Formats: sequence, structure tokens, C-alpha cells
Amino acid sequence: MNSDKREPVGSHGDLVALRHSAAHVLAQAVKRLFPSAQVGIGPATEEGFYYDFRFDRPFSPQDLEKIEEEMRKIISAGAPIVRRPLSREQARDLFEKSGEPFKLEILHSIPSDAEITVYDQGEFTDLCRGPHLPDTAMIGAVKLLSSSGAYWKGIETNPSLQRIYGTAFHTQKELDAYLERLEEIRQRDHRKIGKEQGFFRTLDENGAGMVLWLPRGAKVRRVIEEIWKTRHDRHGYQYVYTPHIARLDLWKQSGHWDFYRDSMFSPMEIEGSEFELKPMNCPFHILIFKESVRSYRDLPVRLAELGTVYRYERSGTLHGLLRVRGFTQDDAHIFCRPEDIASEIGKVLTLVDEMLSPFGFTNRSVYLSTRPEGSVGSDENWALATGALEEALKTAGIPYEIDPGEGVFYGPKIDMKFHDVLGRTWQLSTIQVDFNLPEKFDITYRDSSGNAVRPIMIHRALLGSVERFFGILVEHFKGAFPLWLAPEQVALLTIADRHIPYATTLASELQNAGIRVFTDFRNEKIGAKIREAQMMKIPQMWIMGDREAEEQTVSVRNRDGQAGGALPWKEALTSVAEEIRSGLSLNTASGLESGRTTHSKGVSD
Repeated sequence: MNSDKREPVGSHGDLVALRHSAAHVLAQAVKRLFPSAQVGIGPATEEGFYYDFRFDRPFSPQDLEKIEEEMRKIISAGAPIVRRPLSREQARDLFEKSGEPFKLEILHSIPSDAEITVYDQGEFTDLCRGPHLPDTAMIGAVKLLSSSGAYWKGIETNPSLQRIYGTAFHTQKELDAYLERLEEIRQRDHRKIGKEQGFFRTLDENGAGMVLWLPRGAKVRRVIEEIWKTRHDRHGYQYVYTPHIARLDLWKQSGHWDFYRDSMFSPMEIEGSEFELKPMNCPFHILIFKESVRSYRDLPVRLAELGTVYRYERSGTLHGLLRVRGFTQDDAHIFCRPEDIASEIGKVLTLVDEMLSPFGFTNRSVYLSTRPEGSVGSDENWALATGALEEALKTAGIPYEIDPGEGVFYGPKIDMKFHDVLGRTWQLSTIQVDFNLPEKFDITYRDSSGNAVRPIMIHRALLGSVERFFGILVEHFKGAFPLWLAPEQVALLTIADRHIPYATTLASELQNAGIRVFTDFRNEKIGAKIREAQMMKIPQMWIMGDREAEEQTVSVRNRDGQAGGALPWKEALTSVAEEIRSGLSLNTASGLESGRTTHSKGVSD
């Protein structure tokens, strides 16, 4: 049975129905070729479909080719896809006789008052609620993409299955365009580019899910963090630092141990007490707030931190920088009066734009997530918080959609998904209102009458995490960062050893201007040096030979191969500095002060 809740449809234009039907065709093809395979589930997805099978070995690429060919035969045959209601007993008998234990397990989980339906196509019958196309001939074009291991229902203690992924479209032209896009996504994979460009490594056998930032990646990270700190200084945040570990009691008091235990590392014993790696920064920020007796005149208190946290992610879910076990949250917590929630959220929304627009993230989808099941707090507080979030969005003129029941257990939230250059959406910024933690930690401030009043706590992140944001940027820019963000902004390339003194002087001038420099003074041909700088995706190359040294000029060349001609070096430096300032969109030069180190390939004797 699939997770799609829509009613059966017969529209040829329904891509969900088309892909759902293609998943059934996949299962039918597998059963024809490998009769001993047992079928699991096969839903349509946003990008295509998959189906899970229990089989005695992994499916090989050659298997996928045979299965795909069999699918085309089934599609060409144009078998009707027929919806058939059954009694619970009839369905049980059907799947017991066909030896499908996973279908029987799904059948047992269906509510007793729900209708049981199967779909027939040729000799294949599947337990399903739809939607589907009228016949297989309407499916159009299909392609199987890959296979991998999967656990039944995603639980590691359940049987191990083989999952086959595919996609389907109405026409071959649409499928070809999608496959081209997939190849472009593959070329942009941050893991591939990160390795090629020397940005980062993950500690696989020495600590899966942990990241080593290499010098080139660390330079970009430093720029991101300096912009982040500059923006927060302007918006009245106070920067703090908190420990990486605390007694387990703190996480029990905050509720994280109850709600997030499966995502936390196992406690460790230190001097007879249990300690825990922090999964969140918020309890520490609350303790900082409690350090002083607060008056209403002190509020709002805005505490910000680039704090590294640790979450236990299952090894099968780890993915480069996008899913790790240790990551740095661009975290902040605002403590304010209830009447100031909307205005404070409005300021956060402004800060989101200021932080993300320089990176090219301006196209976004915004969701207001409301109260979920299993939440804590009063109806009154939930209504107040949800209303404040909605008011802030309306005041800012930001279109949004309601996402029912997707808030966190302690309060509603705003989620912002930004679109990259390929149109993919990435969850980045989030703003959450919390009545729960102030209550748990008994934090108060004094109002104008001297009474102790409970403040409201707002959790918010702009980038999500530095690691994940960097991975997204690598894919967004395909590793070719704009000049203002690139790890090295200018490469100085000498034609011969006699040009090294002139190039060394220019390197100092560039560094003093806050421009990040790569120097290649090796005794190599200039063509090889240019190619290497292009491979490193350094935005500009300044080439220096006899004429340039004599005339105090540089021959400028861009990473795309375009030659900019000879320029006086001071003019070239001014041009680079102005482009960096324009890209940063800052009123101060603080963003230019990042990473003044020179990476030298060595100077020939």
C-alpha cells in the first residue's frame, strides 16, 4: 500500500498517478523475472518512484537493465489497471496464497472500518489505494536509476530489503530533460567538488559524520561566519560561547532527553555522573539569561552563537556535509515580552534577507507550521504564538502557506525553503516560538510593577548549519564561488623566476588590501599554471612576465578563459576590491578582512 492519500484518478495528466502506476509495473516486471522476490511498498515520490523487494541478493546493474526492458514490454502491452474492492478475508487469502508477508503486515495495519482495495494489471495484483492510470500504455517513458539496501519500514531491526528507484514521464523528451538535469546535479555534488577542490573531508573510519575543514574550505567558512557576526552585531545580538558537554540532568530538564533521545549520543560517565554531548544550544542560552536579574527594560535579550552540536544520525543517512553528526548551528535565542513577539519576528525576517541575499538566495517558499499532536502548552499560548508569527509575515508582506500540524512540540514555527540555481528547494531559515523552556527553567523578568513575569523565547537559525549551508553553496555555485566568497580571489602566476620579486611585492599589496591570494612561483610553464588555477576555480589570474615587471602592470585572465588585457596593478587591485565590496553588499570593510593568508606552491631557487 502506498502513502499517497488521494482518491483514484484516471487523468493522463496526473504525474503522481503515472509514477504510481509505473511503480506497479516495476513490481510486476521484478516478479516475472525473479518469481521468488517478495514485494514491499512502492510509492510515487516527488522525483519518480521506488519499490522495495526482499530478494536473496542485491540487484545488479545488469538486473536493472533486464527489469527496465520488461517494464517497457508491460507498458507496450497496454494492460488495464483495474481497481477491485475486497473484504479483509479475501485480501488475506489472496496474499497468503501468493506468499507476500509484507502485504499481509500492511493489511493488518489498515483500520477495521477502512475499505480494502487492490489493483490488477495482467497477472499482477497489488494491495493499494491508488491513484492509478486506466492502463499501462498511458505511462509514457520510464527509466530505472539505481538500487540500494533499505530496511522494512525504515527500522534497522526489520528485514533488509532491496529498493529500486526509477522515474517516469509522459514523454521521452521530458524524461531526457530530467536525466540531463540529474547529470548536472551529479556534476555539482558537493562531495565530488569538495574532494577535487580540497574543501573538506569526512572522518569515515575515524568518525563517520564528523567533518575536517581543509584550508580552502575553512577560508570560505571564515567569510560566511564574519558576515554572520557583522549582521548580528548590527541587529543587537550578544555573542556567546557555550560548552560541548553537560550533565545529562540538563537535557532531562529541557525535555530533549524525552523528545530527542533517539537522536542523541549515549551518555558518558565522568566522576560518577552521566554527561551528554549537546544536541542543542538553547539550554545553555537559558542559563546565560538566568545569570542576571532581568527587568522589562532589559528586554529583548538576543543571544547568538555559532555553536557546534552533536546528533546521532544513523550511518545510512549520512550524506557529505548535508547530513552529519557534528555540525555548527548558526543559533540565536531571543527572550522578549509576549507583546513584542511579532515585532521581534519581523526583525528576524529582515535579518534573513540581509544574510541570505548576498549568496543569491532570494527565491523562497515560506510555511507557517501549526500545532502538532503530542505538543505541550496551553491553547491560549499556541494561539498567541501562531497569531504573532502570522502577523509578522503579513506585516513584512511575505506570501506564505499554512503547514498544518508541522510545528515543533513546544510551539509553532516559520520555515523558509530557498531555491538554488537548479530550482531545488533547501530548508534553511526557521523561526520558532517557545513557551515551554521558559517554564521548565523558571526564567522570569520584572515588569514595570516589579512582578515576576515569564518571558517568551524565540529560537531561530538563518543558515540552518554552517556545514550544510556550505555544502549547498558548493552545489549552487558548482564550486566556482563568486569573487567575494572564493577561497583565493587572485592567483599570481610568474612566467620565469626573475619575475618572482615583482610578484612577491604584489602579493603583499593584495594581502594588505584584504584580498585572498594564491601564488604559483614554480618553475613550470605558464600554460600549466593557468590550467591549475582554472581547475581551482580561482576567479582572477594575474600573469607577470618581463613586460609586466618593467611597466608595473599585470596581464589579467578570468577563470573562464577570457583575457582582460594588461592593466596597471593598482588599477587591477582597485577593480577587484570594488567587486568584492559590491558582492558583499556591506557598508563596512569587515568582510574584506577575512583570510589574509597566502597559499604558496613554493618558490623556485
